[in-house]
Amino acid sequence: MAQSNTIRILDGSTFVVSEDTGDIEATPSEPTGLFSLDTRFLSTWVLKVNGERLNPLSYDDLQYYEARFFLVPGMATHYVDAKLSIIRERAVGGSFRETLTILNHDEKPVDLEIRMDAASDFADLFQVKDEILNKKGEIYAEVEADRLRLGYRRGNFTRETVISASPAARYDRKGFAYTIHLEPNEQWEARIDVQTLALGPGGRDLRMGLRAHGTERLALQHDLEEWLAKAPRLNSQHEDLSRTYRRSMIDLAALRFSPLSLGGATLPAAGLPWFMTMFGRDSILTCLQTLPFTPDLSKTTLRILASLQGTRFDDFRDEDPGRILHEMRYGETAAFEEQPHSPYYGSVDATPLFLVLLDEYEKWSGDVALVMELERECRAALRWIDDYADLVGTGYIWYERRNTDTGLENQCWKDSWDSISYRDGRLPPFPRATCEVQGYAYDAKLRAARLARQFWGDPEFADRLEREAAALKERFNRDFWVSDGEYYALALDPEGRQCDVLSSNIGHLLWSGIVEADRAEKIAQHLVGPRLFTGWGVRTLAEGEVRYNPIGYHNGTIWPFDNSFIAWGLRRYGFAEEAAVIASGILDAATYFEGRLPEAFGGYPRELTKFPVEYPTACSPQAWSTGTPLLLLRTMLGLEPHEGHLAVEPRLPIGMGRIEVLDIPGRWGRVDAFARGRLDMHRLTE
Repeated sequence: MAQSNTIRILDGSTFVVSEDTGDIEATPSEPTGLFSLDTRFLSTWVLKVNGERLNPLSYDDLQYYEARFFLVPGMATHYVDAKLSIIRERAVGGSFRETLTILNHDEKPVDLEIRMDAASDFADLFQVKDEILNKKGEIYAEVEADRLRLGYRRGNFTRETVISASPAARYDRKGFAYTIHLEPNEQWEARIDVQTLALGPGGRDLRMGLRAHGTERLALQHDLEEWLAKAPRLNSQHEDLSRTYRRSMIDLAALRFSPLSLGGATLPAAGLPWFMTMFGRDSILTCLQTLPFTPDLSKTTLRILASLQGTRFDDFRDEDPGRILHEMRYGETAAFEEQPHSPYYGSVDATPLFLVLLDEYEKWSGDVALVMELERECRAALRWIDDYADLVGTGYIWYERRNTDTGLENQCWKDSWDSISYRDGRLPPFPRATCEVQGYAYDAKLRAARLARQFWGDPEFADRLEREAAALKERFNRDFWVSDGEYYALALDPEGRQCDVLSSNIGHLLWSGIVEADRAEKIAQHLVGPRLFTGWGVRTLAEGEVRYNPIGYHNGTIWPFDNSFIAWGLRRYGFAEEAAVIASGILDAATYFEGRLPEAFGGYPRELTKFPVEYPTACSPQAWSTGTPLLLLRTMLGLEPHEGHLAVEPRLPIGMGRIEVLDIPGRWGRVDAFARGRLDMHRLTE
């Protein structure tokens, strides 16, 4: 049984956030309600018995898509004498279903008035996030003989919530009711269906034809069982690791998202509650993390992002030819271009990461057909890097938003307004070139060179890309190196001045391979040193920097996904012990979150807190946090595709015990990996 006041269940683009009674009573600024496709379809869903609200005894978080609430009338002091039990069993699967069961424990019959208050404000998720609910259309409620229809209409944009129940209820504009009689020890049950409709011109549901996980519980259960059965099996003496692995696999299943009009293919949505949609960067990085475990996600993600690649110059959407999208939204504000996410392209790293993922996927899968299929999109992405991303003409990828009203200022993964700064705390002007993106570009060019030489039949293009990558590496190590700190600057400003703070971004440079070999040891020392490493993980910004704040979104918190790529990079350069230190800290932290790592948590030193400090508005589950344990497993086991085979070179933290990962899929078929923790990390913690 979970313990929380907020209950979340989800399936793809549909999710419910409620109180621990199952009730929903949202305000315009709360991410509470039934949401689908960036719209709140229920903002009120309150159950009453004889006019009184109910009190919770407990609830079961059964699966990601279902929950069960156990309730009684009266206040807590009356629980022992409760004569009624009320059970609400709820599931989502494209829409919403609730089964209501009432049991009479009294020796006498009872007459009950059962009432469900229901309403919807049809708030766009952006309106909820910005705490501005400004509806410009018409909200309506229509009572029919066998259902209640709640709706919102603005031009051709229509959203409806259709409520029906069995046995038949009495409907009114504010909900529905039953009058029931129960004999002693008798129970009564009703099944309530809530259908969400996204209607376009002509009244057609825009989601017709999408792959659905199913609306029936058995279909959802079968889908989850099939998902888990296809994944590698983990056997571990470390029980917490096994629990975290299973939690990650289940959450990945929950976060699968089917974009409209793309035939039901799925990719990872970014996270609950704010980001249940596709994000280029987040989906790609999650696929890189999970590739050894869920390779099919990478294939569909690459195809979906390729199909939506930029084709024109559009300042409103920050779109360029060849650019990979940042974010796609389906709500009212996107439909009426009150914000640009239809789709929005303001991500500076998704494009090189697209190339990185395709190459990595081919190395694992041997899927040459996809490499051939996406050649045109890859060449367009490389042209974007060279022709459109170098805003200053210095050979780097820069960013500056062209949509100055609603576009993102910072278009790197640290996208909050104050995440990029000089050592004195000042913010640099635009355009900006962050260090990790140059690493991604370097890696992308080398990987694209391999694809061009081996599959596209273009060795001259491959040679050119390799020369460009070598020049970029030399230039980068000259311009970004902070000599008085012996690390790489977070970014450059348009004059070439360094944003000379010490940040976690230097770890991404290791996994991209752009770091000169003779500087790698110093970078590793910084990453596990006291300014960056807390014992739980690597902070986003080092302690002692002017803008450092252990609960600053990108200025001192710990991001699990960030740490997973840092650990992977450390292994790439031979620092297996340092990678194990980081893996151990993050996996220890996961145990305090019941195996579900949040988006971020506080960057306080471990000796100061007995448990990781929660960040109040962190998404959970979040895709790349869910993928973190999987990439850490790959890193600890040293799993790497090598000449058509899977190489295994384990280096586990001390105390990890024996680990078996069975049936790892790839071009080799399915193979097993085994490891035992024998690593002595004492010297790193002295």
